[in-house]
Amino acid sequence: MAAQINKAERVLARLATQRKGLVERDELIAAGLTRHQIARCLRNGVLWPDYEGIYRVGHCAPNLETAYLAAVLASGKGALLSGRAAAYLYGIVRGAAPKPEVTTPTQRRPKGVVVHRALVHVLDTTVYRDIPVVTVPRAVVDMAAGSTPGELAELFHHAVVKFRVKPHHVEAVLGRRANAKGAQTLRRVIHGDERALLSVLERGFIALLRAEGLPLPRTNIPEDGHWVDCRWPEYRLTAELDSYEFHSTRHAWRLDYQRERKARKRGDEYRRYVWEDVFEDPESTIADLRQLLSSLPS
Repeated sequence: MAAQINKAERVLARLATQRKGLVERDELIAAGLTRHQIARCLRNGVLWPDYEGIYRVGHCAPNLETAYLAAVLASGKGALLSGRAAAYLYGIVRGAAPKPEVTTPTQRRPKGVVVHRALVHVLDTTVYRDIPVVTVPRAVVDMAAGSTPGELAELFHHAVVKFRVKPHHVEAVLGRRANAKGAQTLRRVIHGDERALLSVLERGFIALLRAEGLPLPRTNIPEDGHWVDCRWPEYRLTAELDSYEFHSTRHAWRLDYQRERKARKRGDEYRRYVWEDVFEDPESTIADLRQLLSSLPS
C-alpha cells in the first residue's frame, strides 16, 4: 500500500511541475495510476478537482493563471484562452480579473467558463505564460464587439507599447475573420479615423482647446510608423501629452524620442505638454498654441 501511495505521489509531483500544478485524469491513467488511486488522492486532499477530469495538486495554491489554464484544459483539445480573459492575461486591459473565456472547437462547456465554439486559425494561436492563448492582435479583435472606440484605443495603445502590435497585424486577423463584430469601429481606431482620448490629460487638453476656440487636432493617430497623441496636419504641428501612465517606461521614452525625430523630419513644429501645462498653467500653453495655430504655414 505504501509503495502504491509513494508511486502516486511521485507521478503527481512530476506531472504537476509541468503545467502550473494541474494534471488531467487521462494523464494520470496513462502514467500508471489506477482509478482507485486517483479516488484516494481526491479523498485525501492530494488532488483538488477544478473541472471534470482536471485536478490541481493540493500543495499548489490556486492563482489566476492556474484558473485560466484549468479552464483551457477543461475545454478540450485545441482550446485557447480568448476574449477579455486573454487581453487581461496580456495586460492590455485593466480592472477586475474577468472570468475564464475560451474558444474551442469541441463541444465541451465547463461550468463557469465563457465558451465560444470555433476553430482559431493557427496564425492566431500562441502560448503565453505556459497557457494556450490567442495572439495579442486576435485578442484585440475579440474585444472589438463589446468595446467603445475609447476603450479600443486604450487597448490598442497598450498592445502597441507592450507588444509592438501594428495596424497591419490587426488587419491580418480581420482578414481571417471576415464577419468579426465591431470590425469597422476597430479599423477606424487603429488607422486613426476615430477620435479617441486615452487619458485624463488628453481629455483635459482637448477641453482646453475647445474652451479657447482653437482648432482641434487629430488624436492618437499613426504617423510614420509611430502613434502620435495630437497632430494638426494642416498646421504642421505635432504635440505629445506626457502622462505618467503611458510614458513612464524606458520603451515608451524611446518611442517618444523617435516620434519627435519623425515629426521634425516631416517638417512639423513639435511640442510636449505635461499635466502642469494643462491643469496648472494653461495660460502659457494656450499662448504658445495660439501663436502656432494662428495661420496656416505657407
